[in-house]
Amino acid sequence: MSIPRRTVLSRLLAGLPAGYIGNVYASDAPESPNVKFGIIALTDCASIVMAHELGLFKKFGVNSVISKEASWAVIRDKLTLGENHATHMLLGMPFASTLGLLGSPKRPMVIPWLINRNGQAITLASKYKGVKTARDLKPHVDKAKAAGAPLTFAMTFPPGTHAMWLRYWLASGGIHPDKDVTLITIPPPQMVANMKIGKMDGFCVGEPWNGRAIADGTGFTVTTTQKMWADHPEKVCAFTEEFARKNPKTVKAVLKALHLASVHIDNMANRPGVAAAISQASYINCPKEIIADRLMGKYIYGDGRQEQDPNYMIFSNRNTNFPAKTYGYWWLSQFRRWGMVKGDINYKQTVDQVMQPSLYLEAMKELGVKSAAVDMQAAKLADGVFDPNKSPELYARSFPIHSVA
Repeated sequence: MSIPRRTVLSRLLAGLPAGYIGNVYASDAPESPNVKFGIIALTDCASIVMAHELGLFKKFGVNSVISKEASWAVIRDKLTLGENHATHMLLGMPFASTLGLLGSPKRPMVIPWLINRNGQAITLASKYKGVKTARDLKPHVDKAKAAGAPLTFAMTFPPGTHAMWLRYWLASGGIHPDKDVTLITIPPPQMVANMKIGKMDGFCVGEPWNGRAIADGTGFTVTTTQKMWADHPEKVCAFTEEFARKNPKTVKAVLKALHLASVHIDNMANRPGVAAAISQASYINCPKEIIADRLMGKYIYGDGRQEQDPNYMIFSNRNTNFPAKTYGYWWLSQFRRWGMVKGDINYKQTVDQVMQPSLYLEAMKELGVKSAAVDMQAAKLADGVFDPNKSPELYARSFPIHSVA
């Protein structure tokens, strides 16, 4: 009995290597090889900068251009408009854009990569030296509020990480960030100059601007964010959902390059060179010595305290880059805590839409990198444990100070 021709062809093709189409192999090259990356002048832009400087993007077929932007609003808008294709971004921003919160145009975004952990801080003006905790600051806050001139604190973007760390710290001392003080938004590179002219009493920002305030004699570090939550997530590499859907090979190529750059940075012997590279005017525009100290874990607080902090900024170690959904649930719970989301929110749907561990895992598998990360693991913060498997809504309402309606 003769075998149908279609069956013969099927059996032959079944024995060919994966990716073979006709007489050629399916290309693994990026669909969009020209990728423009947005960054803000912060130490934690380092993995994007180093992937560019070391030729790692090019290694995976990506022609990279780095564009230093003036503010997080510009970062958001340029990604939304397609002027930039991938970007250095605060973790909360893709959630705000996906939901259309706090003035963000509604444009779904995805997070397949966490850039770093730790390494942000809260700086107070020098006149408050002696304050060690938010509880110590409260008498100053109460006095200013009673006089009709509330203290002013700056963060870098309302739904961003710095805003959440500042709110978290103030509330830990019995200070309501929406009722007892004035919060303003200032781009990171402008923080020190604005404090110098007396525009604010404190700010929360990433490095090197906390270190710069000390070097300039303008302020001191009252606390670091790793004291609030050791190994907390910080910046991300974000894409619009549309770009990621249309260009999965491009996204994976970017992640592969970022992996190699992150491993390079977390070799401490390389960090002086990294500090020098990112200090350039086209990136951070800050003396390399100021960047290097805290990048190496050397913390001089500016009020007599100093330490070699084991929880310095990391870019690869301890599963830094895995976009665990735990962090999405925590961020949404904080949006609810501070009244940034009115009414019910579908936590699972939103987190599943924004956090994309599958893209990360696919890219790492192709690199031969195994991940030991856990997607929904409880996180220990200074004031207790956040378990994403329990109700984030109840968690948001559990704090003594909140703005949940």
